[in-house]
Amino acid sequence: MERRNLLRAAAVAPAAALIPTPALAYDASSKNGGRSDSASPRFALAVLPDTQYLFDADSADPAPLRETFDFLLRERGGEDNVAFMTHLGDVTEHGTEQEIALAGQTFKALDGKLPYSVLGGNHDVSGDDQRGSTPYLKTFGPSRFKHQPSFLGATADGYNSAHVFKAAGRQWLVLALDWRISDQGIAWAQGVLTAHPTLPAIVTTHDIAFADDNGQAYLSDNGRRLWDHLIKANDQVFLALGGHYWPPGRTVLKNDAGHDVHVHITNYQDRYYGGAAMIRLYHFDLERNRVDVETFAPWFLARDPARRTPLEAETIELTSDVNRFSLDVDFDERFAAFAPPALPKPRPAAQVVDRHTVAYWRFDQAGQSVADGAQVKDWTGKGNDLTVRRLANSTAETLTLAADHHEGAPAHASLKFDGGKNPDRGAILQTGPNAPVNSMKFLGGYTIELFMKLPDPYEGDHSWMGVFSWEGRSGDAGKHAGYSETETTCSMNVTGERFLQYNVYAQVGDVNPTAWSHALPTGVWQHVAIVNDGKRSVVWVDGSRIARNPSRITQGIATLGRPFTLGANSDNLSYGQGFYGWIGDVRISDRALKPSEFLPNGHFTS
Repeated sequence: MERRNLLRAAAVAPAAALIPTPALAYDASSKNGGRSDSASPRFALAVLPDTQYLFDADSADPAPLRETFDFLLRERGGEDNVAFMTHLGDVTEHGTEQEIALAGQTFKALDGKLPYSVLGGNHDVSGDDQRGSTPYLKTFGPSRFKHQPSFLGATADGYNSAHVFKAAGRQWLVLALDWRISDQGIAWAQGVLTAHPTLPAIVTTHDIAFADDNGQAYLSDNGRRLWDHLIKANDQVFLALGGHYWPPGRTVLKNDAGHDVHVHITNYQDRYYGGAAMIRLYHFDLERNRVDVETFAPWFLARDPARRTPLEAETIELTSDVNRFSLDVDFDERFAAFAPPALPKPRPAAQVVDRHTVAYWRFDQAGQSVADGAQVKDWTGKGNDLTVRRLANSTAETLTLAADHHEGAPAHASLKFDGGKNPDRGAILQTGPNAPVNSMKFLGGYTIELFMKLPDPYEGDHSWMGVFSWEGRSGDAGKHAGYSETETTCSMNVTGERFLQYNVYAQVGDVNPTAWSHALPTGVWQHVAIVNDGKRSVVWVDGSRIARNPSRITQGIATLGRPFTLGANSDNLSYGQGFYGWIGDVRISDRALKPSEFLPNGHFTS
């Protein structure tokens, strides 16, 4: 059974101590899986806990770990996009030269193919990190990693290391700390964090927390020491992982900055076949602001389902809420204090307007007013300026200027509309009676795009509301195919359920195709574009084509020389309301644009 279906079916040191490397992003090819996609917003961190029973004197069996490594290498360039693997210690049972040598040979499968870290556990070494030379250090010390581009450096003793990998368009720091880190080691780790203050950090160590039978985790003595002397004062650290104890568990602690630090225990040595090199994948999704965690055994997964024994079938994956769960992490917000997102700078109108731009309105002009009668400039210079007008029952607060904006908007400003019902109120911005855009037919195609955001919470009495429209009724244009001959010839609206509707009467023929989106989220800026290639109209939201785009031919717009209106459905105000939310830059072009040409330049692909 393919894995996805299976899972668905189952319910301060001196700088000299750091070894510099020429590149921090590890993109080496693997003969099994190739390169990971470091630009994708989705990647996986693989976490491998105690493998000690697989390297236990003459009963050693590295086969499960080989299968896990094969899986990770395949998924380095696969759907899981595995970017890094970290081992949590107790690689072996006794730390003997024989056990360590076999483990080292097994780990060669990853060398040069997948960046990874290893740290010493109490079964690999004894005492603290000042213990001197050991078989573990000779095999898994800095000499093993010095040619790995993700290797940042190690302590002089060699038992603590730092690694940086690139994923989701940014760099991530992993501290692999000895199971009994010394004061010198903690000072070194602090030095690494201080030297890389903008990198989100993951602390890995063998002994950090233990859990009760309900999966509630508590800091161990060593974990408390790490928390008090390293983690809690460094806001960069958002995740701390340990093994050693079972059962698995997790908890969330607040650091000195008041932010969450997720502390997890991962260990399956008590399970069948010593855990069979069970792997835990942390699936980071920076689009959804989520980390989805799953735990499974590739060794058993690779076997013929019909030939799996009951214990093998039982141990393929673990689905309790400490082994399969999700974390909600607003990454931009969580990392803002030390690594604020680099937002695009405002772009001048000259970079937005070309010979195909019919009209372009933005709301960041110095001295811009939104009082009744105020004008908003059309930056094309073609005479399509907008004039502000408030509707009945409206106040100054019905339309205000705002600094809020979509991160990809050329102008870092917007209009905030407070339209509503009971009583009906709203504000509109309209072109003048002789504006060229009023009568353009767009027979060769067009693109109408804007930024919008609905409030969160979505409070008040709100029903159907217009975003923009051209004045003029379909019946007056000789169109009879639509819902009503009193409808405007072209409008974009939001229903009471927050569905987006684009309704247009074509200039050629008596057709009225209407596109419908999904329910729009609140509190999120979105880019909306209507693209017509001279034959069909397609609505896009955030560079994604919506599902309910009619396939009927739609050539042109049956405009009647009446004003273009922003902020309402101009001929149906008695039926709906003025817009409620924010509107950013608005642009109309006389050709069909590709998503890569939309206003959020570079945000969307073709």
